[in-house]
Amino acid sequence: MNKRLITIGFLIIGLAIVAKLACTVGKNIKVDDFHKAAVIFVLDSSTSNQKMLPEEIKYVKSLCAILDPEDSIKILKVDSSSYLIYEGSPGDASGISKAITTYAKSDQNSQGTAYSQAIKKAVDHCLTMKKEGFNTAIVVVGNLESSSSYTAINWDTLPNNIKKAQQYIPELAMMFVYAPPEKLDLAKTKLNPVLGETKLIIANSANVDKANRRFLTAIGR
Repeated sequence: MNKRLITIGFLIIGLAIVAKLACTVGKNIKVDDFHKAAVIFVLDSSTSNQKMLPEEIKYVKSLCAILDPEDSIKILKVDSSSYLIYEGSPGDASGISKAITTYAKSDQNSQGTAYSQAIKKAVDHCLTMKKEGFNTAIVVVGNLESSSSYTAINWDTLPNNIKKAQQYIPELAMMFVYAPPEKLDLAKTKLNPVLGETKLIIANSANVDKANRRFLTAIGR
């Protein structure tokens, strides 16, 4: 009887040690695999995009809701010009709502939509956040339309500019959502050779929810 109890005791101790080691290894893997992300949103608040804006705002909030509290976000408004309207935690729902409500309004006198300027600023923010230890991503929310060639995205030069940025932020991911199919196809044609299938996500209004899983994979989750 005593031998049996001793044997059971050793088995219990052994199982406890194995469980502790497994728990420790699991924690270490989680820490090593997790990389905080900085997500830079480019939100189109121009006149031509006003119809879709309420739905797009909901999408921005929904994407923020699935990010980690340790992540960081910045929201750039883009209209006739582009500027930062929010920076902080993705968990700050009230702060995000207040910033968007206050600043994401259409400029009725706008001349074109400054997508080119906005994406350049977004890349600059990514470079800064990379230095602070973040994986970086840009999410462009809007129709990608601009009535002026001076403010529109130059699709001939953008791929090369992104390629240059990758020298410093090789993990950079980009997502384009809510644009018309022809614009999304153009984005894919121009940027897929640079970013690849994993780091470039495109989605129209009909399938945007399905893009979130791919986006999380792109930022290392």
